[in-house]
Amino acid sequence: MSYQEKKNIASLIGTLLIFGCYCLYVFQSYPEGSIDSTETFRFWGAVILILIPVSIVAKIIINIVFNIIYRITTKEEEPSFSDELDKLIELKATRNSHYMFIFGFLLSMGSLVLHMPPFVMFILLIFSGLASEVVGAITQLYLYRRGV
Repeated sequence: MSYQEKKNIASLIGTLLIFGCYCLYVFQSYPEGSIDSTETFRFWGAVILILIPVSIVAKIIINIVFNIIYRITTKEEEPSFSDELDKLIELKATRNSHYMFIFGFLLSMGSLVLHMPPFVMFILLIFSGLASEVVGAITQLYLYRRGV
């Protein structure tokens, strides 16, 4: 298994763990009030704004820990360059990731059109962000394994 495949697997597992732990924290602190109250919108806005930096910091830490463990176990350094194949795979994974997020965004806006409670929109937005990251990582794993 190549370095890129191992890195994508570690990133995928880390993303799922971070998201799972964050969801447990969020759903335990969900306010028990009216569904359409201003406090509910404030809560979900804070959830999304906090998730972004938490996710970024956690991914940086996971990447550093992965590189340390990789270097200790294999005695190899991280490749310092990426060739055209790496760039092409990354572009295709980014494209698929963006398509998934746009689909989730449209689905979340559709939930408002169908008169669903507003918290459904926020939950769909958060899960579409997770789904887009998962689709991007799985696309990279697939393309590194199969080839372009």
